[in-house]
Amino acid sequence: MRMNLTKILVGSIILILLLFPNLKVSAQSSASIDTTRRLKTVIITGSTFYTGAIAYTYYLWYKDSTGSSFHWVNDNSSWLKLDKVGHATTGYIFSEYSYYALNWAGLNNKKAALYGALIGFGGMSSIEILDGFHSEWGASWGDIIANGSGSIIFSVQQLVWQEQRLRLKFSYRPSDKYAHLNPYLLGENQLQRVFNDYNSQTYWLSTNVASFISKPTKFPDWLNVALGYGGRGLGIPPQIDESRNSLPDFIRTGEYYLSLDVDLQRIPTNSKFLKTVFKLVGFVKVPFPAIEYNKVDKLKWHWIYF
Repeated sequence: MRMNLTKILVGSIILILLLFPNLKVSAQSSASIDTTRRLKTVIITGSTFYTGAIAYTYYLWYKDSTGSSFHWVNDNSSWLKLDKVGHATTGYIFSEYSYYALNWAGLNNKKAALYGALIGFGGMSSIEILDGFHSEWGASWGDIIANGSGSIIFSVQQLVWQEQRLRLKFSYRPSDKYAHLNPYLLGENQLQRVFNDYNSQTYWLSTNVASFISKPTKFPDWLNVALGYGGRGLGIPPQIDESRNSLPDFIRTGEYYLSLDVDLQRIPTNSKFLKTVFKLVGFVKVPFPAIEYNKVDKLKWHWIYF
């Protein structure tokens, strides 16, 4: 596994470095020499971040695992498909970050959107290669399709509207209600649970209403309406699963939410610092009251939902 990981890591970085020279050529025709310097900065920073992310992923998921020959699995029925929604959301976020970096370096909207989507998709899908060499997991076509879906959702909006009217977002509620029953799978601490515990995660489709209304409108530009999807009873050890009918809290069920949200990047400000911060944390759903529906409790009201 360690040898396979090294080969995959080196190969993926080489692929990124092979991609960027093409970007450099296309950008130089319409930009000054500053574009070249900025693209070099993007290459170095992006490669460093990617290396660190893969290294941390290995530490988080694979360091205690057994390697295997590359193989595929069909896990489309697992985790109430929350993992697929998570893959799409992460693919969307990585594509957006890549777009910002390339646009800052001098690429126009079209090129930055297309290349950003490719980098976002490639970065996420490289994890599938790692899973494919992992005896307990395996590469998943469902995950790859979800990765591509997130990247497409970002790039199509950027190409058609030159803005993001529909955002995929994420929120996390710290809890050990389920994780302490299976810390190996769901995480031994809060940092691991942010990535692993689907019981504490909610994924959102956040829609900017004002962008779909003809101007002028009194509807705030920054206020969004958000639809959320979460779940509970996921990743519980077998002995709990077998008796979950007598333990209602452990019933495996999806949760659906309706809430408000804020598109931070639409908040008017002249501060470059705040604009940067809003871009960096724009994927996080802002806490608001929410209505929840699930098959156990039916309708529930949350005064504040994270």
